[in-house]
Amino acid sequence: MKRLVLAVLLLGIALAAAVSWLGLRADPGDLSATSPLQPPTGIAATERGRYLVRVGDCMACHTRQGGADYAGGRAIPTPFGTFYSPNLTPDNETGLGEWSADDFWKALHEGRSRDGSLLYPSFPYTNYTRLTRDDSDAMFAYLKGLPPVSEPRREHRLEFPYNYRLLLVGWRALFFRPGVYQPDGARDAQWNRGAYLVQGLGHCSACHEARNALGAVQSRDNPAGGLVLNWYAPALAAPAEAGVQDWPQEEIVALLRDGVAPRASTLGPMAEVVYESLQHASAEDLGAMATYLKSLAPTRPPATRGVIQVRAQAVDHMAKRGAAIYTEHCANCHGEAGEGAPPMAPALRGNRAVTMESAVNPIRAILFGGYAPGTAGNPRPFGMPPFGSTLSNEQIADVLTYTRGAWGNQGRPVSAAEVGLNRQGPLW
Repeated sequence: MKRLVLAVLLLGIALAAAVSWLGLRADPGDLSATSPLQPPTGIAATERGRYLVRVGDCMACHTRQGGADYAGGRAIPTPFGTFYSPNLTPDNETGLGEWSADDFWKALHEGRSRDGSLLYPSFPYTNYTRLTRDDSDAMFAYLKGLPPVSEPRREHRLEFPYNYRLLLVGWRALFFRPGVYQPDGARDAQWNRGAYLVQGLGHCSACHEARNALGAVQSRDNPAGGLVLNWYAPALAAPAEAGVQDWPQEEIVALLRDGVAPRASTLGPMAEVVYESLQHASAEDLGAMATYLKSLAPTRPPATRGVIQVRAQAVDHMAKRGAAIYTEHCANCHGEAGEGAPPMAPALRGNRAVTMESAVNPIRAILFGGYAPGTAGNPRPFGMPPFGSTLSNEQIADVLTYTRGAWGNQGRPVSAAEVGLNRQGPLW
């Protein structure tokens, strides 16, 4: 019996040691190595850093409404509680003033703060770990040149047990492997640059990816769609959602750069990404991202879980009521047969944003309205007015059930209860 107890104890110690090693280890590779993924030489580090910080969309999370750029304080709601972004300006007391380039590299590459504490993966170091050291140093040089702003850090408000940072050791052991992006020798330089941007700097999978119960993304290489900030980020590889495998390259670039394209437009958080970040990317980088996105192997849309079902016998009645609501409120812009009136109003007929399995985005568009971003290619964006105060949950469910099943569309019906769930929470 004593031998059994001793064996179990030793096994427990060995398991704890393995978890600690996996969760706390550093990348054993050559972390200072440069890469052929770098932009052309001859650009000052601070200027290149400004570009990389912009394309990485750091401002979106690290700037609260009404606050100074990059001074942090923005609330980021998640299923685990609310995180507050830190101050990236070089203030000595509250920002990066006392940080070194090595400290910044460890944050991006290993998910560690200056004092060695583990960072929560609400900061997407699981993507940023793929950045090269040169890019990290350039970004840090730019941030160190910003005007310092005193903006004390707000403590995260997390649910139990996620407020115990020590548990991150186990999470990292299971889900995090640090490592700079390694170019695929079977692909050309443009594809590799696009993969580097989508998987790393652009951290697309941080939103466009389903997560497990512990908040870990399931495949950063092939984003599969997920909920973020109360909107649905559609699967980038699924042709029925956001897959662009059959799009002309120039249309993909237009959507990323302008927020609008012949086959799609952006609303909600993605419109913010285009406005704050992607419209500032170079033509070469946008083309590289388009090349990579076109190359993704087509996948089936992810299954939507927890959908509130509509009784089959109720669908016809809902659609009939929805048709009347559509004629009264929608047809003037979107057309009697859902044909749309570009650029003022997109077509609803054959629109995958309308028909995809997740109904979150069309529900929230009707409730809260929205605009595509104002960009050089779309300087006077048309918008969708909010109907949340005009239409009831039942009426919105009816009109969505109608539009998702009319004119050849084949989307599932939407319940009033599902609409009600999306009235809750922040806009994004």
